[in-house]
Amino acid sequence: MTNMTRRAALGTTSAASLALAAPKLRAQTAPKITYWHHFTSQEEFTGLQKVMALFKQRFPNVALTQENIPNPEYMTKFTAAVMAKTRPDITMIVAERLPDMLAMDGLVDITARVDSWPQKANFPEDRWRGATSKGKIYGVPAFTFVDWVYYRKDWFEQAGISGPPKTLDEFVDAAKKLTDPAKNRYGFGMRGGPGGFAYIIDLIEAFGSQFVVDGKNAMDKGKTVAAIKWFADLHTVHKVVPPSAPNDGFRQIMEGFKTGQTAMTWHHTGSLVEMVRALKPNEFGTAAKPAGPASRVARLTYLYNGLMKKDSEQAAWDWISFWGEADPSIAFLEETGYFPANAQIAKDARITGNPLYNPAAETLTFGKLPPSFVGYAGWAQNVVLPEFQKILVGQQNAERATDAILKGLDAAIN
Repeated sequence: MTNMTRRAALGTTSAASLALAAPKLRAQTAPKITYWHHFTSQEEFTGLQKVMALFKQRFPNVALTQENIPNPEYMTKFTAAVMAKTRPDITMIVAERLPDMLAMDGLVDITARVDSWPQKANFPEDRWRGATSKGKIYGVPAFTFVDWVYYRKDWFEQAGISGPPKTLDEFVDAAKKLTDPAKNRYGFGMRGGPGGFAYIIDLIEAFGSQFVVDGKNAMDKGKTVAAIKWFADLHTVHKVVPPSAPNDGFRQIMEGFKTGQTAMTWHHTGSLVEMVRALKPNEFGTAAKPAGPASRVARLTYLYNGLMKKDSEQAAWDWISFWGEADPSIAFLEETGYFPANAQIAKDARITGNPLYNPAAETLTFGKLPPSFVGYAGWAQNVVLPEFQKILVGQQNAERATDAILKGLDAAIN
């Protein structure tokens, strides 16, 4: 030490102290996780904030950041993040996107964690199907979208219509009776813009066509033409939808119904709270989707949360499994109306005691998951919807649109 200066000695001591302290500092560093989602409405954002606050109470050392990705851009952003190796920790998953997400190796297998999770027993087997591939589980169900119909009870009563339509023929008849362009009133709020592909897909199936069977295009051209023509005719022939229908997305159909422009619109249970806050109990009701010529099609879409990387795997798992518990599920329900995916929570009196939820309970008896195959998301969004919109604006007919849709499906699955 005689040849060491005081500064050098201090420096050595500081370095040694820091070296000894480093492991402890690292152990105390809060894990940071990022959650990508595609929530749209203010109710959803409010519900998310409540769930995050509850999560913070349970896991105060986890630094959780949420990032909203617009739904139409979600798969583009997802793909770019995988390719650029800039993945978030956690992502939303819907069943129809799972094959594409897995095809690019974008998700983490969480089967072992799910199998050892005490809450798993409260989720019926069908809840896991949309996030399962080749026996492996990639997401935990957070909540359920149950497709249904909103209708103006007061308008139906004024027009002498006994109740919501049970078939597509009854639907057209009711829409005609409830349309009065001079008063800016229309029978149906059509989502012909962003997100509208889902309703076209549903109608094609309701008219009897399949999509992909054993990896091959199984669409029936005649049935597809009939379905697409029926839907487009609401705008081009019957004039029972607002003129803005070709561009109307979620926000437009919601506002149209709430402000008294439309008498019926199709959405799901997730928008119920928004409707309850905007309209009086005697003004609107809910109903199950009407039946098509071949079947009654309404989707039960389970929204999943899954992992995209393992950097902070335990903290990410804590977040996605937290959604399956009672407190966050009920908190989110109260803000959005979204059904819990956990069957035990779905028995809560706040659900079973509300008659507005009765059509959702009915739909649980016949509803099904959306189609799911590699290429589905891109085909539905980038082929099916644009071809349908061309009919709405007079650029082509249902048969030519169907030809393009069938050709697009061939390209998507091959």
